[in-house]
Amino acid sequence: MSKLNKIILAVIIFGMFSWVIIDAVFSNGETTTQNTLSEGETNDDIMTTSDSSGIKKGELAPDFQLKTLNGETVSLSDYRGKPVFINFWATWCPPCRAEMPDMQELYEKKDIEILAVNLTQTETSQEDVIKFVENFGLTFPVLLDENLSVSDTYQVHAYPTSYLLDSNGHIQFISIGAMNYDSMAQEFEKVK
Repeated sequence: MSKLNKIILAVIIFGMFSWVIIDAVFSNGETTTQNTLSEGETNDDIMTTSDSSGIKKGELAPDFQLKTLNGETVSLSDYRGKPVFINFWATWCPPCRAEMPDMQELYEKKDIEILAVNLTQTETSQEDVIKFVENFGLTFPVLLDENLSVSDTYQVHAYPTSYLLDSNGHIQFISIGAMNYDSMAQEFEKVK
């Protein structure tokens, strides 16, 4: 890799991390309320689930319908009854590339569904996505978000972004940035 390419890559990565920080600091002007915690209890222990659809922890994940690389139409609601790991990614994204082998390992070792939502509109071609899936030996469903409508619904601003849903479709964990196998497995164990 040439020095210029390394500099460009470093600037892109810095920009992505800066965007995540800015978005977190200035997100929708939301305020938090102080919960009274019992001894030994953490904020993670206090989570109510809601049947209203939304993208916050505890809310019912918004349903969506996308096509797979094979042209099959898949809905998120088709996977109700099993934990689901939704991952928003692109082939050109270095952190996305780094976590894909760990996602495949999670899919093979745990009883979890993985829906890898490709940000297709950002790709050079759909052929790039097909080659990527073949090169990484991915066997979980890869969905094509061709007009970015699903990533807009989930307010994805940084790649990769992942949502872990329980078997009832409620969001239990959100990750902005790449995860490794151990962190994925650890969060999965919490929702089993």
